[in-house]
Amino acid sequence: SKEDPATKGEAFAAGANDYLVKLPDRIELIARIRYHTRAYLDHVQRDAAYRALRESQRQLISANLELERLTRIDGLTGLGNRRYFDEYLAAEWKRAFRAQSPLSLLMIDADNFKRYNDTYGHMAGDEVLKQIARVIQSGSGRSTDLAARYGGEEFVVVLVDTLLEQSSAIAERLVQGVRELNIPHGPDRVTISVGVATAVPTADETPNDFVNAADLALFRAKSGGRNRVAVHMSRS
Repeated sequence: SKEDPATKGEAFAAGANDYLVKLPDRIELIARIRYHTRAYLDHVQRDAAYRALRESQRQLISANLELERLTRIDGLTGLGNRRYFDEYLAAEWKRAFRAQSPLSLLMIDADNFKRYNDTYGHMAGDEVLKQIARVIQSGSGRSTDLAARYGGEEFVVVLVDTLLEQSSAIAERLVQGVRELNIPHGPDRVTISVGVATAVPTADETPNDFVNAADLALFRAKSGGRNRVAVHMSRS
């Protein structure tokens, strides 16, 4: 019969939320229909509100991730910015210290860039920086490495688990890559100089010491005629 528990159980399992043993009078039937209509509409509205909330949360997460990304990116070149470089180098320095693994740093400078800006204008100078950045990015493309704009016409590349010989070879490729852009610069063309430092971090050294070592190597490269690579090996 319709009042049999098994029959009612099957009906509810199939999705029913109410049942009638016999046809009720008109007033009761209308009341039941109104009740279940409101219940259904409330359910639909809750589902819609939940979906809207989930979408809002998804958009918020996406916006926060994009904001975080933008705080790490140099607006002109698309490389990492100085703040991100400082954070990344500090973290990789600690990791390399714990693992006693080699860490390399390239300090890169566009040669005679002020003269280029004075001759061709700042817009042309910005375009040169973007082209140099693309060479640097493509030449240091491992996911564990970081290419960043250090400031002005200076760039840096952090090379994880990389020995001096390997990092020097990468630096040479970057110098050649920029030279092959063949961007006119007076009687010559746009070039870069690169200073290379490699170290296995020790307790009495800091990331700043490492940056200074790469900067010293860069100074030697520029003093030696520019458009070249110079290396500095840490005592560690």
